[in-house]
Amino acid sequence: MTKSAIIDRISKQLSISSRQIESVAGFLDEGATIPFLARYRKEATGGLDEEQLRDVRDALEVQTTLENRKEAILKSIKDQEKLTPELEQQIINCTDLTTLEDIYLPYKPKRKTRGDKAKEKGLEPLAQLIWDQEITKGDPDEYAKEYLNEELEVTSLVDVWSGATDIVAEWINETLEVRERLRDIFLNHANITTKKNPTVEGRTNFEDYYEFSYKAAKLKPYQILAINRGERENVLFVKTELWEERTLETIDDIVITNDMSIFTENLQDAVEEAYKRLLFPSLERELRNSLTDRADQHAIETFATNLGNLLMQPPMQHKIIMGIDPAYRTGCKVAVVDETGKYLDGTTIYPTPPQKKVAESEVTLDRLINKYNINLIAIGNGTASRETEQFIADFIQKRGEYQKDQELSYLIVNEAGASVYSASKVAREEFPELDAAQRGNISIARRVLDPLAELVKIDPKSIGVGLYQHDVNQVQLAGKLDDVVESCVNQVGVNLNTASAPLLSHISGLSKRVAENIVKRREDTGIFTSRDQIKEIEGVGEFRFQQAAGFMRIPEATNPLDNTAIHPESYEAAEKLCNLFSIDVDKLSSKKKEIEAKLSNINTTQVAEQIGVGVPTLELIIENLMKPGRDPREDLQKPLLRTDVMTMDDLKEGQKLEGTVRNVVDFGAFVDIGVKQDGLLHISNMALGGRKVEDPHDVVGVGDIITVEIISLDLERGRIGLQLL
Repeated sequence: MTKSAIIDRISKQLSISSRQIESVAGFLDEGATIPFLARYRKEATGGLDEEQLRDVRDALEVQTTLENRKEAILKSIKDQEKLTPELEQQIINCTDLTTLEDIYLPYKPKRKTRGDKAKEKGLEPLAQLIWDQEITKGDPDEYAKEYLNEELEVTSLVDVWSGATDIVAEWINETLEVRERLRDIFLNHANITTKKNPTVEGRTNFEDYYEFSYKAAKLKPYQILAINRGERENVLFVKTELWEERTLETIDDIVITNDMSIFTENLQDAVEEAYKRLLFPSLERELRNSLTDRADQHAIETFATNLGNLLMQPPMQHKIIMGIDPAYRTGCKVAVVDETGKYLDGTTIYPTPPQKKVAESEVTLDRLINKYNINLIAIGNGTASRETEQFIADFIQKRGEYQKDQELSYLIVNEAGASVYSASKVAREEFPELDAAQRGNISIARRVLDPLAELVKIDPKSIGVGLYQHDVNQVQLAGKLDDVVESCVNQVGVNLNTASAPLLSHISGLSKRVAENIVKRREDTGIFTSRDQIKEIEGVGEFRFQQAAGFMRIPEATNPLDNTAIHPESYEAAEKLCNLFSIDVDKLSSKKKEIEAKLSNINTTQVAEQIGVGVPTLELIIENLMKPGRDPREDLQKPLLRTDVMTMDDLKEGQKLEGTVRNVVDFGAFVDIGVKQDGLLHISNMALGGRKVEDPHDVVGVGDIITVEIISLDLERGRIGLQLL
């Protein structure tokens, strides 16, 4: 398929013009990044956003894989001297991998089959007679007798018919129309049935699937993943069920073209043999793989959405934060970090059983709070979290009696992945003198201060906002999560003078090595005062600088534009705009209202022409002159802060509460309402105004603060049912 044909195909598939596809393909071939194209090449791409650009990228990769496979198949068949002009054209025109592999199946090198062995015994001519269906008179056995051969171990008519059937069965299996029709039947009519392994004792997580049967096409992604895991753990037996008689009739309708043939019965035997021995196992495997791929894609998308929402949680700026990592026997680790995330102090307290040194712990906290003017406490949600929360709530209440002028509150932080970070090379390099527990605690505190900056240091799979994330295709998952992190980091931008190497490595165009070089240069010679100084870093050439520069922020820069999302290539245009409207670039922050008044209602088409840029570039310049250094997370809901605590016993049906969404899955959302156990907001209880909800993500996202009503309580099992208000 020609390049233009491929581009036209992708254009129709994505409903994006061929010109746009071609433009994006050219940029990607040059090494341009998606964030750079989305923000700084809108004129060239026709304004495609990141999602559309990634769709184009992925479609191009699929087509590249397809074309490479075609080349390999054509070479293989050509080497076998079996490539006809018709077959070659059929392969060239093929548009999907599944059909391509079906075409290749008769020519695919494979181990010696039963059909091959039958051919070696001289039975192929008889098989051909059966297949051709041209003989309408005579006794089939008379024809079969001609193939008896003791030397070749064909000593009976049973041997003859068995061998000929094996050959014809393989031909049927390799028939393109047969495989396509059966594939459709499997996809639309097969049932997936599961049963409990009778040797399994005790309760498991798969009890919903002990006696389960459902049409494959209608299985939910989480059901597919649960069944797969249950089978893998040997808890479930899984099989595919199909109406065999009707399926065999379908194959007959394709294969049998002459009912008058004397070999019709033999052909029917071959159909049954092909179905049971070859087609069913192959297409069952294909169906299960297809279902798994579909479930994987859905789970990956769900994980990506949740991760994106979590990473984009608004930072709690200008706060001194005390992080507490709860525990019982080993005590609660305490860490204090300043507004920039710098570690100030740390200790261990023992307010929980078995030691329960409450008074002593209160004195320690009081001393630290007074010393550093702490106004927020972040408590990890792991072991002993609720006991620690109760202690903190009581402490805040007592302290409020004699420190009425000092605001102090707490929040619960999802500590998933903190232990992974604490044992990582990054953590050891940051805090070589501290033990792993304290490093993890610092991570908990920093997550509140700036979730994005801290969470990028952790393997996304460890953050705990997915479903079956360890079961899905790990290569695809890693790629998708990398996209999410890249998108979030570049959307926010990075302070070049405070960012860690892991955070910098996600900037468009920067590698891990370059990020480390930037940090080393900052440590050796002091802060950056200009974006241009990046060009001096080893590994940063003109192209890498072009990709990265617009996403770097330098609050201390000599040129105020270095602290905006305006790209250096547009500085001249920005200065022309400022001159045109009498704006002092050095006073962007102090003259926001004045600048907004001057630029709000201008004729963008006319002004863009005057300063020599496209309208999208002008709009970006205007946005950043009005709000220099703006953090897009500022407009989002801040985390829910608490000063008291509840237990399950405090809850009652009909009670209305505020809660924080912790995770969103296919069937609903898990919500932290301030007790030990998260409540479940089922998808059926999300509807507002009678509108049925198809996808929970349409209603809530990770980090959202929502109001819910308790509609069911199971204190024994610790289950809380919620209704969205």
